[in-house]
Amino acid sequence: MVASRNRRAELLVTLARHEAPVVLVDNGSTDGTVDAVRAEHPEVTVVPLERNLGAFARTVGTARTGTPFVAFADDDSWWAPGDLARAVAVMREHPRLAVLNARILVGPEERLDPVCAEMAESPLPGDGLPGPALLGFVACGALVRTEAFEQAGGFDDVVRFPGEEERLALDLATAGWSMAYVDRVTVHHHPSPHRDAPARRQAAIWRSRLLTAVMRLPVVDVARVLVAAARAGRPGLTGVGRSVRDLPAALRSRRPVPPRVRADLRTLASG
Repeated sequence: MVASRNRRAELLVTLARHEAPVVLVDNGSTDGTVDAVRAEHPEVTVVPLERNLGAFARTVGTARTGTPFVAFADDDSWWAPGDLARAVAVMREHPRLAVLNARILVGPEERLDPVCAEMAESPLPGDGLPGPALLGFVACGALVRTEAFEQAGGFDDVVRFPGEEERLALDLATAGWSMAYVDRVTVHHHPSPHRDAPARRQAAIWRSRLLTAVMRLPVVDVARVLVAAARAGRPGLTGVGRSVRDLPAALRSRRPVPPRVRADLRTLASG
């Protein structure tokens, strides 16, 4: 399942690399993406949206798949040949596994994504899992169990993008599902040159972090996020400012996670 916006050129290349049937949700592109994909990749199910819904587009797309598992990919990422089938086999062997995060290799140099290095050293107990236990994941390298994804509400329309994984991961853990890093399957990620500038992306991450905290964390932790954002300087303060209009929706969705999930968060923080 791929969500994309205004990256027609990259998308036309990466779609050919997917081995499984693809549902593409187009986030209101204005560069002719929908028509181009329909012309060059008629096998792809295209779901055009009138406006950009961010990561919520993946929730829309997942509902269209009708499959027990859904692999997420961005318009600049794809699963290594044969590894998606291997990942599905792992999921079938572990019925309480909601998310399998693959090893992510970045760029033509195939550098290990630093996030994966952190996942490999996760301090969370992972007894019975196919790899280190997680309390988060990277969507472009994830295979999800549709039942668990839908039970946890999928990606929401408050956080949007980036940083959309955090709230979903917290809700999956709250519902008793597991997540694991499995480095024997691989996703390739060649980041698009058309990504947001670093400062803009950092501001968006701070916005997502604060909104997620408001929705799921105790008030004291919300305060900590605000302090950290202020210390981060302009990107943090910009992110806080951009979160303001979505705070009412975040507050309406507020359901703090239980003590056991907060304990796991503390374990990760103390690392």
